[in-house]
Amino acid sequence: MTVLIVHAHPEPRSFCAALKERALGFFTERGQEVLLSDLYAMRFDPVAKGEDFPTRRDPDYLVYALEQRHAFETGALASDIRTEIDKVLKAELLILSFPLWWFSVPAILKGWFDRVFLSGPFYGGRRFYDRGGLKGKRATCLITTGSRAHMLDEGGIHGPLTLMLRHLLQGTLAYVGFTVLPPFVAWHVPYIDEAARREYLEALDRYLENLDQLSPLPVPSLADFDALMRPLAGRRAGT
Repeated sequence: MTVLIVHAHPEPRSFCAALKERALGFFTERGQEVLLSDLYAMRFDPVAKGEDFPTRRDPDYLVYALEQRHAFETGALASDIRTEIDKVLKAELLILSFPLWWFSVPAILKGWFDRVFLSGPFYGGRRFYDRGGLKGKRATCLITTGSRAHMLDEGGIHGPLTLMLRHLLQGTLAYVGFTVLPPFVAWHVPYIDEAARREYLEALDRYLENLDQLSPLPVPSLADFDALMRPLAGRRAGT
C-alpha cells in the first residue's frame, strides 16, 4: 500500500508534527511506501491563480476549473501542482495532518485542495461522491485541537466535530470519491502533560492498526437522486 501524508503545521516541534512522524514511522516499519507533503516545509504556494497554467485555454478570462481540465489534458500544469497530483493518484490512503483552526483547516491546506484537486480527473459533471474520480481510495485526518472532547460532541457547545468539518470530510474528500474514515483527534493538546501525549501516540498506533475495521463516514450516493439531483421517491441521501 502507498500512503500519502499531507502535513500542515508551521512548527516542526509541534505535537501535530509528532503525530505525523508517528504515522510515517508506523507505515514505514510495516514495509509500506510513504509519500510526504509537508506543506510549510515545502513552502507550498496555496494561492490559485492564472499563472498555474502556462498555456491558457482562455487567456482573457480565468475559469479556474476549466483551465485545470485544459492543463491536465494538454500536460501544461505548473510543476508543483503536477508533483502533488502524481502523489495523490499513486496513493491508496491519504492522511491529512493538521491543527483545527477556526473550525477548519489551515489556509495552506485549503489552498492545496484548491490547486491539486483537479477538475476533470478528480471530479466533474456527475462524477462525484460514489462516482468520483478517486473512488477506491481511502482518506482520514489526524487532528490536534485545544478544545476538550465534550465541546465538540453531540450536544456540546460547538456541536459534533464531523459536522463542523463537513466541508472537508464530505464536501472535499468524499466529493472526489474517497472513502472517508472517522478522524483521529488529540484533544486539549496545549494543556496536557507528556504522559498524556505519549498515550495519544500509542492510541494513534492502535487507530492505524485498525483502519480496516473502521466504518466509513456516510455520504450520499448518486443512485438516490435523479438526473437533476432531486431525491428519488422512497430514497434517502446517505443510505
